[in-house]
Amino acid sequence: MTYLKLKDNIWNELRPFSVGFDNIFDHFNLHLDNQRTVNYPPYNIVEVDSLNWRIEMALAGFGKKDINIEYANNLLTIESNVKSVMADSVGYKDDEYKPKEEQMVHKGISKRYFKKSFTLADDVVINGAELKDGMLVVDLEKIVPEEKKPKTIKIK
Repeated sequence: MTYLKLKDNIWNELRPFSVGFDNIFDHFNLHLDNQRTVNYPPYNIVEVDSLNWRIEMALAGFGKKDINIEYANNLLTIESNVKSVMADSVGYKDDEYKPKEEQMVHKGISKRYFKKSFTLADDVVINGAELKDGMLVVDLEKIVPEEKKPKTIKIK
């Protein structure tokens, strides 16, 4: 079954049984479209426990100033603001000419533009992000309101 047929069949089969979930289907379509074409940068989603997750993204060569993290409408977007890979590889940096002191013999560490988006549930909050040793870590937590927490009901 082709990707397009799979995508259309899944959503068409679910739509008659759901009301008000069209935006979720649109989010899934967006992610399925991105997933089949973009695999950079590599990332992990780790379930720390039943209420906490961590997104780990391998960003060797990137600094804090090279990455933008934005959250809006339940969509967490991590994007590089790298303007040009070419400028970095020929000895220019920050739009200023600097003499090339070293020559790149092999460029195996990609520092290029990327944009990754993750759809978060309404009750998931972002507790912070840290870039350390080439790994971006974003901490997520599910907030369970008191009225939805399990409780024991006394029998009278």
